[in-house]
Amino acid sequence: MSGGVWRLIVEDGPGEGARHMALDRAIQMHCDRGESPPTLRLYTWLRPTVTLGRFQDAGGVDPAACRRHGVDVVRRFTGGRGVLHDDEVTYSVVAGTAHGIPRGVAASYRHLCSALVGTYMRLGTDAALTARSRGTSASAACYLHATPADLSLGARKLSGSAQVWHGSTVLQHGSFTISRDVAREAEVFGLAGSDVVRLAEETATLADACATTPDRDVITDAAIAAFSSAFGLEFEPGGPTSTEVATAEALIGEVRVDIG
Repeated sequence: MSGGVWRLIVEDGPGEGARHMALDRAIQMHCDRGESPPTLRLYTWLRPTVTLGRFQDAGGVDPAACRRHGVDVVRRFTGGRGVLHDDEVTYSVVAGTAHGIPRGVAASYRHLCSALVGTYMRLGTDAALTARSRGTSASAACYLHATPADLSLGARKLSGSAQVWHGSTVLQHGSFTISRDVAREAEVFGLAGSDVVRLAEETATLADACATTPDRDVITDAAIAAFSSAFGLEFEPGGPTSTEVATAEALIGEVRVDIG
């Protein structure tokens, strides 16, 4: 990526999961048409929310546990397995080949993950694209599986990312996880036995990795600085356009999930 001006959207407060997923996709659709600029968006969650991968069976979550813990379930437009979002900052990047993103899933992951590694470095911890072996669990939980888009702290999975292409434009999003409630996550995904142990022992959070646990503002600032530095970007603060918001509203029905 060779510099340029991108839009920066930092959401003022926590938002609904369905809106987040629909808006990420709406921005991608309009960016691919040349109607919206390449965008880095940073946001938090109004309540604990599972995002299911685009083609994932909703049967991988426990409806009773979701109700008990007040967890929403939505579907994202990107692939992969389920992620329970809560105490974190989530990033989404929308940009195309015209903005220097290399074509192809593996190449674009490697390219964009350099800014994620830079974010963790600014927060005081080392992270690297995963060298972990793939998980063997049949669980629907993303954090029990290794992918080429994972960032790891040693042998422990620190964060994952998911993406989807629309025309010549990619949407990639993922989480900077501050802390994890392992017991709740295990219940939501119906984990038992060794899978619960693995979730506790084979994952890491910023609270684990950093000498001082960063707050959301610190993480947001680190991500902005890292993306700017990694790709030579200037950011122009802004918000979603009325057209993007309207498109997102039209997509809401595609992301809501009825788990009974």
